[in-house]
Amino acid sequence: MNKNTVAAPSASFRLSPVLFALLAILPLGGCASWDKPALSVKETSPPALLAADHIDSAMRKRILREVGQDSQELALRDLRQHPDNVDAAINATKLLLAQKREQEALQVLDRVLVADPGNVRALNAKAAVLDIQGRHAAAQALYRQALKTQPGNQMLQHNLDLSLAADKKSEPSALASSQ
Repeated sequence: MNKNTVAAPSASFRLSPVLFALLAILPLGGCASWDKPALSVKETSPPALLAADHIDSAMRKRILREVGQDSQELALRDLRQHPDNVDAAINATKLLLAQKREQEALQVLDRVLVADPGNVRALNAKAAVLDIQGRHAAAQALYRQALKTQPGNQMLQHNLDLSLAADKKSEPSALASSQ
């Protein structure tokens, strides 16, 4: 009688879990050493990396330029996808101001203000840009408009006071007169 049977796999071809673990760990033994400290899992902050003594100044400038370009691209992409996003508009405004592109910054903020004319953050940002340009009267009008919406906002009041001081006007602030 001739039966076709399949033989059970031999035990010699199966590795026990212990032997498998040993073979997996053994090659890693060369990576560790008793006399060398282990690698640190603590992440070094970017400012600490940029202040590191072993990075020469030219390399530091290239790193800062690349990081800046990445953040600029991200802010502008966010703004393109969501033109009424105040956070993206303010980030883009900061980047444009750093590049001395005040008119473009105003255009970004104007698009947000078309979608949301009473947005206090956008009004404040636009007023700040106008102050940078020396257009203090226009900036003060925006600060006052925003203060009508949020009369207790100390940041708006502070910015208005700075604008008034920059414009060399002697108009007392609402905050100072209420105290």
